[in-house]
Amino acid sequence: MDKIALTAGALYVIVLLRAGGTFAVGWLAGAGARRSRLAGRISSARFLRAERAIQRWGAPVVAVSFLTVGFQTAANLLAGSMRMPLPRYLPALFVGGAAWALIYATAGLGVLEMLARLFAERTALGVAAVGALLLAVCGAVLYRRRRAAARTTEEAAPEGA
Repeated sequence: MDKIALTAGALYVIVLLRAGGTFAVGWLAGAGARRSRLAGRISSARFLRAERAIQRWGAPVVAVSFLTVGFQTAANLLAGSMRMPLPRYLPALFVGGAAWALIYATAGLGVLEMLARLFAERTALGVAAVGALLLAVCGAVLYRRRRAAARTTEEAAPEGA
């Protein structure tokens, strides 16, 4: 149990620094980011979805964003660029960050211990499991990139063509 508490504590500090730093960058950049080279990235579908959610729901979106993959950075950056007041942002950061740290500490340590046991007892099966995991991750990344490229191509195609 001490291992989980130590890992969760370390992850909590990391997430507070990372998400808080992302919020600070958004706060400092403010509206200027929309007129800079970042404008294309900020106007991506993910960022626009995060911005609409934050405008509608506020701090709870920031807290829940920690339970997602890929939405967390957008939510924190946009909360900063939209100048969400600190008394609303900080509780969302603390609650969401704690949930993120606990999930990753328990599930992450569980997966690492399972892989260590698998490698120790059945090395070939451990290598196969890591290989399958890598293939799944590569497949997911490739699928998302192709889908994004197809979407970009559709948007760039002239109307009526």
